[in-house]
Amino acid sequence: MRHIRLRAVTAATFAATALTLAACGGASPGDSTDGSDDSTSGSDENGTEGGAASAWILTGGGWPVTAASFERWNGEHDDQPIAVEEFENDAYKEKIRTSVGSGEAPTLVMNWTGGTLADYVANDQVVDIGADTQALVDRVMPSVAQNGAIDGTTYAVPMNDVQPVVLYYNEDLFAQAGIEVPTTWQETLDAVATFSDAGIIPFSLAGQSVWPELMWIQYLTDRIGGPEVFQAVLDGTPDAWSDPAITEALTKIQELVDAGGFGDAFASVAADQSADAALVHTGRAAMLLQGSWVYATFHTDNPEFATSALGFTTFPTIEDGSGDPANIVGNPANFWSISASADDAAQQTALDYLNEFVYDDDQLTAMLDAGSVPPVAGLEDQIAQSDDAEYLGFAYGLVQDAPHFQLSWDQALPADQAQELLTNLSQIFLGEITPQQFVDAMNATL
Repeated sequence: MRHIRLRAVTAATFAATALTLAACGGASPGDSTDGSDDSTSGSDENGTEGGAASAWILTGGGWPVTAASFERWNGEHDDQPIAVEEFENDAYKEKIRTSVGSGEAPTLVMNWTGGTLADYVANDQVVDIGADTQALVDRVMPSVAQNGAIDGTTYAVPMNDVQPVVLYYNEDLFAQAGIEVPTTWQETLDAVATFSDAGIIPFSLAGQSVWPELMWIQYLTDRIGGPEVFQAVLDGTPDAWSDPAITEALTKIQELVDAGGFGDAFASVAADQSADAALVHTGRAAMLLQGSWVYATFHTDNPEFATSALGFTTFPTIEDGSGDPANIVGNPANFWSISASADDAAQQTALDYLNEFVYDDDQLTAMLDAGSVPPVAGLEDQIAQSDDAEYLGFAYGLVQDAPHFQLSWDQALPADQAQELLTNLSQIFLGEITPQQFVDAMNATL
């Protein structure tokens, strides 16, 4: 993993963010300022001094909106500053666990809930914030907010957009091929054959990053067997990975790989630098299964393509599958927790920020302008009036209408199981193990 320099969000970053949002509706992963280290002198590793609060955020997608929110806070609260540092996705995931475990976490701990949050709670590393954030929670869609609760107690609150996984496609390539966007698995296989024959990669896939491969096994498993299949894994049911729906999903993945569905170089494509999206907007790949955050990336990296040829739809249905085609997978949102190792003053600053600035009018407007969907009820009129009304309405409707919204498996599972999942899934895509070997390896982790 290449070195990622930490950098505090400064006024210069905010100015660049504002310009980016106004021009393109987001920022691409890897965007940065001049790369200098702006950390406050005399601060600790988290960029804070005694009593000050801190937060770590990600780069790319809709994250500039969060950066701008902190800039607004700092501009209005000289006595309660929050120092902010940025990471790329993979670097953040590696560092945050170490920092939380050593008691050196930022005050605001960004997480995806699931198994990670459960671990934090079990180890008393984050605090109960239910009573202090109830007004915020009440504004959020219940299907999203409930992910921040462990055993009925709220330890995390959503802080950005809902992130369903969407099938994006290049409309121009479909028009040139003379075919329709696939809605069934058989139509998907037919489209793969058509594009492969034309020398076009059917599906862009960031196999080097591995986690985008989860989207395929999740949707396929859910379409084939429904959400009960993975719930059995979460429940620790013996041999839960042996469910026929999982084996069938793995088999379909390898059939798709063998048919050239992802081209022959997907293992070298990385998501952090948006290389998977680039293959689509440059016309080298026809489709991309990715999170809703990629919409903002398309608009940043290639605005002309995004406004003229970017299409989006739902994952195909599976013939004879028992899962509801309206089910979605992804991340209900990213969440903020508050570190138990932070002092009282820093914790209070964090709570004040959550209650006053998360999903306030300024942030909601900025999110919609950036092509992000807030998990806040009653936004239909605002969405209808936005420049991205078609996409935002599509994504908002997906979440509202979904009977089940499944959290990304690598976040839902405990860390040790999640790592085994990623390792074995990568080997499935690379053809290094069989579906049965995958099942056996994962059953051993239960």
